[in-house]
Amino acid sequence: MGFILWIIIGLIAGAIAHRVLNSRGGFFGSLVVGLVGALLGGKLADVFNLHVAGGFVDQLIVATLGSILFLFLWKKLF
Repeated sequence: MGFILWIIIGLIAGAIAHRVLNSRGGFFGSLVVGLVGALLGGKLADVFNLHVAGGFVDQLIVATLGSILFLFLWKKLF
């Protein structure tokens, strides 16, 4: 069940990041951006010593912020 929830959070976070940055992205694009963003957001939360509870909304916020940062950097680099 955890893997499916991780995919769902990644899809939602990727879709939100594409909306915020006015970017195009289909199903797989949103999934990749969301999953990479979730990893990035989780790593940044650890680096900055932010204690994120294990709830769905908390994970979604961290994944969305990480996805927005990842997509922003991706657009600037490429």
